[in-house]
Amino acid sequence: MLIVAALYHFTRFPDPAALKGPLARVACAQGVRGTLLLAREGINGTIAGTRAGVDAVLAHIRALPGCADADWKESTAAAMPFGKMKVRLKQEIVTMGQPDVDPRAGVGHYVDAADWNALIRAPDVAVIDTRNDYEIAIGTFAGAIDPGTRSFRDFPGWWRRNAHRFAGKRVAMFCTGGIRCEKSTNYLLSQGVDQVFHLKGGILKYLEDVSQQDSLWQGECFVFDQRVSLTHGLQPGRHGLCHACRRPLAPEDRDRPEYEEGVRCHQCAGEYDDADRTRFRERQRQVARGELFAGPASEE
Repeated sequence: MLIVAALYHFTRFPDPAALKGPLARVACAQGVRGTLLLAREGINGTIAGTRAGVDAVLAHIRALPGCADADWKESTAAAMPFGKMKVRLKQEIVTMGQPDVDPRAGVGHYVDAADWNALIRAPDVAVIDTRNDYEIAIGTFAGAIDPGTRSFRDFPGWWRRNAHRFAGKRVAMFCTGGIRCEKSTNYLLSQGVDQVFHLKGGILKYLEDVSQQDSLWQGECFVFDQRVSLTHGLQPGRHGLCHACRRPLAPEDRDRPEYEEGVRCHQCAGEYDDADRTRFRERQRQVARGELFAGPASEE
C-alpha cells in the first residue's frame, strides 16, 4: 500500500519560487508523486509514495520557513493515484480571490470530529458546505446547505447575497481537508459574523475518526486524485471521474447514452464543441495506450 498525505499550511514565504526547485528535487528523488502548490501565503497539496518517500518530503516541508508545526492527514492507496510530481507557483494556495483574507489573522472555532455531530444538530446552527457543487453532489452532511458554487471564488458572492438568511445563527462550515474553511471562516469574521465554527481536519478526519453507525455523513467524499471518492475509514468509494469535465461519475452514469469514456458524460454533454471532443478522443487514445496519465480533478 502507498501512503497518501494531504497537507496545507498558511505561513509567509517571501520568495516561493526559491522553494520550488529543491522541493521538487526531493520529491522526485524519493519517487513521490502528486501536486504541491506554493504561494506567498503558504503551501497546499497532496502527495503519494512509499512510507520512506513521503516521510522525506514531509520532513523537507517542515523545514521550510514557518512550517515546523505543519500537519497533514494520511490515507492509503493500492495503486499510485498520481501520474507525476508537480510543484507549482500560484497566487493563492486555494483560490478565493479575496486579497484581504488572511487565515493567520484569525479563523473560526475548530471543532474536533468527535464533537461535530452535537454542534450541527443544535437548532441554532446553520451548517454550510464550502465545497463546489460537483463535490457536494456525491456526499455531504445531513441538513447541510449547498451554496451551489462552481468554484471557491464564487463563495464570497454567494455569502453576500444570502447573509440575511443566517441572522442570529451560529455558522458551522466544513470542507474536504480544512483549507477552504480557513479562508471562508476568516472571511465571515471580516463580515461581522462572530460565531463561526469549522470541522478540524475536514471531512477526511471525520470519516477517519467517526464510526459509520454514529456518522451524519451521507454519501461519499470527493477527493482530488485518481481514487475520486472515499467513504468511512477512508476506504475507496464507488465513483469514477469524467476525464472531459473532471466531475465524479457513479458506476451507473457510465451506462447513460451521453457517456463516452474520456470524452463526455451526462453532466458535460452540452459544454464542449467538436474541436474539444476531437482533442479529448485523441487524449483518451493516448491514455488507453499507456502513453498518458488521465490525471485527477483540479481543486479550485
